[in-house]
Amino acid sequence: MTKLEPAVPTAVAGGRRAWLGLGVLLLPVLLVSMDISVLFLAMPTLTSDLDPTASQQLWILDIYGFMLAGLLITMGNLGDRIGRRNILLAGAAVFGVASVLAAFAPSAPVLIAARVLMGIGGATLLPSSLALISTLFPDARRRATAIGIWTAFFAGGSAVGPIIGGLLLHHFWWGSVFLINIPVLAILLLFGPFLLPEHRSTTLGPIDLPSVALSIGGILPVVYGIKHIAADGFDLVSLVIAAIGAVMLVLFVRRQRHLSEPLLDLSLFTRPLFRVAIGASMAGMMSLAAMSYLTSVYLQSVTGRDPLQAALLGIPMAVAVFVCSMSGANLGLRIGVRAAFTLALVASAVGNLMLLGVGVDGGSAWYVAGSVIAGVGYGISFTLVSDVAVSAVPAERAGSAVGISETSFELGNALGLALLGSLAALVFRSGGDFDETLGETLAHSGGDAGLAHAARESFVSGMHVATTVGALLLLAMAALAWRSARSTR
Repeated sequence: MTKLEPAVPTAVAGGRRAWLGLGVLLLPVLLVSMDISVLFLAMPTLTSDLDPTASQQLWILDIYGFMLAGLLITMGNLGDRIGRRNILLAGAAVFGVASVLAAFAPSAPVLIAARVLMGIGGATLLPSSLALISTLFPDARRRATAIGIWTAFFAGGSAVGPIIGGLLLHHFWWGSVFLINIPVLAILLLFGPFLLPEHRSTTLGPIDLPSVALSIGGILPVVYGIKHIAADGFDLVSLVIAAIGAVMLVLFVRRQRHLSEPLLDLSLFTRPLFRVAIGASMAGMMSLAAMSYLTSVYLQSVTGRDPLQAALLGIPMAVAVFVCSMSGANLGLRIGVRAAFTLALVASAVGNLMLLGVGVDGGSAWYVAGSVIAGVGYGISFTLVSDVAVSAVPAERAGSAVGISETSFELGNALGLALLGSLAALVFRSGGDFDETLGETLAHSGGDAGLAHAARESFVSGMHVATTVGALLLLAMAALAWRSARSTR
């Protein structure tokens, strides 16, 4: 029998103090998810200040998600062993230091390095915070409610990131989108030790360091190689890097099969519902990341809105994501989890397809309506993913299981920016003699109205292609979820 130490006081487990603890746990969740998308609106002003190359712009956006994806499984397992509260507070400190460094970064390379540190700190926060919910709320009904609230803040944070960014950019410089993290983290570090119980397993052995090296050494090269192949076409260097990562991942999986306490519990993937959840999170985050980034550029560089105006148009989607995240678990109880996944994925796909109504000279109503419908689907599906992950394993292994689900979220986000974002850029560049990005083309147009209009039209075409591909991915995953539901009857 696995021993957990120290025991959770009755006053903490499920009582008023537990709900206060949940409130503290929501703070890092909001920050980590918000910092995925908060730079979308800041990129135009950041670009004019730091003058990053097109490659550096992608790395500024991508590297944070890449580090999260590469480290979440490791940090989830580490939290199970050394204590989830310990690693949560340590990660918050790292995240805070990195936020200050990013806010005052004098150059693009320094900002990229700061984003790397933020990714390392963020990787400790997500799995520990969600896994601690199983400690705070042993009652299944209250735990489901708490998970719904947690997911609402996680999913809502990604949607509200551009809105908060727009408000800050309207009054301050781009570094303010990082400094907003500091007071929030200060609250966590001050109250966390008193409101959050420690939770660790005393029977799990030391973490397998070769597995850690293989997982990180596999995920990062594969994503890097895919990103460059998608952006620049096939070349020897990208193929070799991707191949090295693939070999490392194969070795990683083979090693997990022979370990008594694997870093990645492969047996979870034998469960159809768990496979549906991971696939839904990957497809959902890929499409959401691409949609959020491309529409942020569209609202500013195509329609001419300032960051605040663009942010205000994102409020309806943020509300839809937040509200539907709260009700996702209840929908799963009423109609079945697989059916709820199917419905949510179809709604997300329909919302993405409605962006085909957006054009250079109009279509904002199509954007608002499409983003709201997509937000309904995203909110429901993301809650179901979190609930499936927490319920998949005993409490002492919750960190590792959550690490897997959160990795799928972050990897989906990174791949969405890398693959769908690069696809949109490829379509854009093929539309004429343009610079690498729309912003650079408009800046160098020299007042040529015809060139500027053609560039905007080409960007919109790229956005249409990328969001349509995202919708097709969602529909394919919806079909798999429905097939899984019918096969289990």
